[in-house]
Amino acid sequence: MSLSTRIVAGSDADTDAWNRAVMLGFQHPFALTDDELKLRREKQEYRRARGVFDGDQCVATFKSFDQELTVPGGALLGVNAVSAVTVNPAYRRRGLLSELMGTDLAEAKERGDAAATLIAAEYRIYGRFGYGPAASLAGFTVKGLRSGVPSRWTAPEEGATVAFVDGAEVRKIGPELHERFRRGQPGAVNRPALWWERFTGEVRFGHETWEDPFYVVYRDGAGVPQGLLKYTTDKKWDVDLPDNTATVHELIATTPAAQRGLWHFLLSVDWVTTLRTENRGPDDLLPLLLPDPRSARLTEQSDFFWLRPLDVPALLASRSYATAGELVFEVRDAMGLAGGRFALTASAEGAECAPTTRSADLTLDVGTLGTLFLGDISAVRLAGAGRLTEETPGAVARANTLLNTGARPWCPDSF
Repeated sequence: MSLSTRIVAGSDADTDAWNRAVMLGFQHPFALTDDELKLRREKQEYRRARGVFDGDQCVATFKSFDQELTVPGGALLGVNAVSAVTVNPAYRRRGLLSELMGTDLAEAKERGDAAATLIAAEYRIYGRFGYGPAASLAGFTVKGLRSGVPSRWTAPEEGATVAFVDGAEVRKIGPELHERFRRGQPGAVNRPALWWERFTGEVRFGHETWEDPFYVVYRDGAGVPQGLLKYTTDKKWDVDLPDNTATVHELIATTPAAQRGLWHFLLSVDWVTTLRTENRGPDDLLPLLLPDPRSARLTEQSDFFWLRPLDVPALLASRSYATAGELVFEVRDAMGLAGGRFALTASAEGAECAPTTRSADLTLDVGTLGTLFLGDISAVRLAGAGRLTEETPGAVARANTLLNTGARPWCPDSF
């Protein structure tokens, strides 16, 4: 039987088959009930969800949606977010992912999206489609908390409070707090309403385990929420001594004081002897709040958020730069979507970028440009690895100075 590719929106049967295929592709042997399928149809968006079908069976899945990405300088850039990418193992090596990705990227460029983004579960897949790792994550483990608060305690803001709240309060204050947080965090993305419903357990998809968490909000002296914490504990004992591990699932803060306040709060929780974190930014303050920063053991460090340029002039002109200067990039793109030679001119008033016939200062492939864009990895390091070529003496150093952001990018969200 021949294979067919189609958008699944508008057909309950196609949408249900697509959801079953996504579950199998992500290694969830969970039988989706009729109620579960109905919930997914009602809550999720399928406008750009594609499936490859062998008869009634969906054998490959792909989805994209509109997303806003915070770039250095705080501007919000419209991008094409890619998710739910799976191929049934029995149908590999038939070009299914290449077809799905190629169609989606061409449509995104036609819409005017400056870039495409995704979370790469496997490193070796997405580079051939022009994506490059653009922001990384870190995970920490702190042990030995029973003996007291092992932190460099600093006085909180005058009048600031830290208090437990419930899920309903989080849904009320969380979206606006996150909006302020993400505008100051390069690499952060917007969160739709469904994100908050799942975050607080109001909407639960059947394959996902749920344990009621603790939510904590930091408010400044004026009573404005400036930080949000979500964590769980495992409630274990070592004979007659509490030996709990607290796992941090979320900690966002709009100010350093709020971040410090939430970490100090968590390090003060009774019965907790070990603290573990998930998906923290590489510049997280936690180690520096401890008398011995080594006690925050780095237990995870990885690329996470990937970016694929589609409109190089719009992409490079969207962000701010550390200093004034000019660079000409020769961008190579095997897919023919974003290649060319482009002149970037940066100043305190903003940046401009346009196609040019001038000689190139740097030559690089489109995925390397995606890696450079948010400033997570220096041009000097990429040049040392042979990922970009210096055509004009001093161009790598100039790129390093221009693209420096001071703080590394971070995307707290998986999508």
